[in-house]
Amino acid sequence: MLELGVWEWAIAIFAAITVGLAKGGLPMMSSLGVPLLAATMNPVAAAGLLLPVFVISDLFGLYAYRRNFDARVLKIMIPATAIGVTIGWATASIVPEDAVTGLVGLIGLVFALNALLRPSLGQAHRAKIGAGMFWGTISGFTSFVSHSGGPPFQAYAIPLRLEKSVFAGTATITFAWVNAIKLIPYIALGQINLSSLETALVLAIPASIAVFIGVKLVKIVPQDLFYKIVTWALLLISLHLLWKSVFG
Repeated sequence: MLELGVWEWAIAIFAAITVGLAKGGLPMMSSLGVPLLAATMNPVAAAGLLLPVFVISDLFGLYAYRRNFDARVLKIMIPATAIGVTIGWATASIVPEDAVTGLVGLIGLVFALNALLRPSLGQAHRAKIGAGMFWGTISGFTSFVSHSGGPPFQAYAIPLRLEKSVFAGTATITFAWVNAIKLIPYIALGQINLSSLETALVLAIPASIAVFIGVKLVKIVPQDLFYKIVTWALLLISLHLLWKSVFG
């Protein structure tokens, strides 16, 4: 097990809770985990530590949303994100993490501002294959590098105006798939080892509990408010990612 101090454990547990909330239907929370842990450890080590936490909490999220998803979106996003993960694996040694973090932040910022300043563009429309392949590939790539696949996914999925539980379930299933296929390259790159796995199993406990808190929040929050929260959260997280990419 990794040797962590009291403060480091506190941050790690909070990061795990954000993972669980994401799997409970609040995908915007998934982008917070690695930045939080990066305050106490190497970002690459933080990503490796959290991946098993993501995978375990995915199981609870899949159960909670087993009947709530958009099949068309999944058919588009599953192959697209697989392409993105493959690109991330192939370029892991040459692409600067700060550049990827900044790209994710910029994408999320532009979309969130557009949605907030020009709400008339937010009418629901059918999921398009071309746009889905584009955003899905970016989402898979950024998820591989720093578990920050949420903003690109939201840029594609929010305009679809899916029913809130369907939006939450589709996001949960998409990233359960992404996290599962990330395991092999993460192990191959040495980002997951026995010590980090033991720590991850401990962190999976608060993460799993947080999944059901997230599910409950999705159920009780009105749909219009749900999308406003998602959009504002995307804006704030994107600003945080841009700050991190520039100032470290």
